[in-house]
Amino acid sequence: MSRLKAVVFDWAGTVVDFGSRAPMGVFVEAFARFGIEVTIAEARGPMGRPKWDHIRAMFDLPRIAAAWAARHGSAPTDADVDRLYEVFVPLNEAVVTDYADLVPGAAETVARLRARGLKIGSTTGYTRSIMDRLRPIAAAQGFAPDNLVCAGDLAEGRPTPMNLYRTFLDLGVWPAHSVVKVDDTGVGIDEGIHAGCWTVGVLLSGNAAGLAPEELAALTPAEVDAVRAAARATLAPHGPHYVVDTVADLLPVIDAIEARLARGERP
Repeated sequence: MSRLKAVVFDWAGTVVDFGSRAPMGVFVEAFARFGIEVTIAEARGPMGRPKWDHIRAMFDLPRIAAAWAARHGSAPTDADVDRLYEVFVPLNEAVVTDYADLVPGAAETVARLRARGLKIGSTTGYTRSIMDRLRPIAAAQGFAPDNLVCAGDLAEGRPTPMNLYRTFLDLGVWPAHSVVKVDDTGVGIDEGIHAGCWTVGVLLSGNAAGLAPEELAALTPAEVDAVRAAARATLAPHGPHYVVDTVADLLPVIDAIEARLARGERP
């Protein structure tokens, strides 16, 4: 009998949108509409946070804050975050379906987890309006989790454990060490650590690598190793218990966690 009860997945970069590319151009475009040029690297830094918090974190970067002050006459305020967020959300809604393909192996992995009797949960930094567009497309490809907790559903999101606390209630699972959180971002790993779950960081399909499947496939083995190492270094400060290239590699990790639980180990 499985000691684990559920696996909770992030969405973009973990089970859909290989490379977590959908939000990147949107952040660049949203800032551009206010006369501010931002880079993809600056946009990727806070990835995984609720999108309002993500924009606030970008505004807090000294270069962007200085550019905003030079353009608009004062340092960016929360009211400015609100203004940019109101532009960002509909832009993201418009493009998210263009990046809705499942990560290869995601549907098969979820089916095998369900065959073991595990429930499948999900949390995301996307708003519910964005997920309303993405969710049915993912379901048609074989990913239809038992719950969904979105940015804005609760008083606080990542990196707090609140989304996972809601997931425990939605799925009827406890204790926390019977749950595995799978995510490609540092704040998503933080979410799992703070909730008391096992955590698995995703390297090559996620935000830290930031590459489309065809871009990754064009690299030499040595170049792939370098991308993997850089992604691992990005997630390492957040302390994931395990890392995998993609969710297609998750099942051996689940076996390892089951073995550790059998020995009485906890996260």
